[in-house]
Amino acid sequence: MSFMLRSVLAGSAATVAVLALSPAPATAAPRLVVLHAVGAPNADGAGGAYSYDAERVPAGARVAVWSVSGPKRTRTFLLVHGLKPGQAYGAHLHANACGAAPAAAGPHYQQVPDPVQPSTDPAFANPENEVWLDVHTNAAGSGASASFNKWVFRTPPRSLVLHAEHTHTEPGKAGTAGARLACLNLS
Repeated sequence: MSFMLRSVLAGSAATVAVLALSPAPATAAPRLVVLHAVGAPNADGAGGAYSYDAERVPAGARVAVWSVSGPKRTRTFLLVHGLKPGQAYGAHLHANACGAAPAAAGPHYQQVPDPVQPSTDPAFANPENEVWLDVHTNAAGSGASASFNKWVFRTPPRSLVLHAEHTHTEPGKAGTAGARLACLNLS
């Protein structure tokens, strides 16, 4: 038998702990994590979507991201519309949630975290260890990209960040992609 502790929020104030006995499963079921965000980045962060650069991510722009992680791999897709046409954007999943300050989203999500942050070591800052979704917009400001990784999230990332340029790969600059232009909180 295994013990499982659950916290149940009763009303708005009291937390009740319930100790439940349940038999341990013979084999653990594969873990599946589904994350998504659809939003119109704006200066106020309404709807969990922030724009930090009104020229490159103008009012009316739309960003959508979906990520499915499990049972053995992670697949992530990005669609953008209404961004500045003919531009290169870096895009990555980040460890923390978005906030009013661009730095709030923290570092890139890394499957194997680099002990040195910010991470610019190509052994850690690379598309096999992170989720890179760089995109180039067409004449209408639309674009799409996808990332396929051979692992499952160890902990789910909390946001998608659009950056000012495609992601660099050279030592000392690996993983960098310029200023943070917009951020969407994942759920």
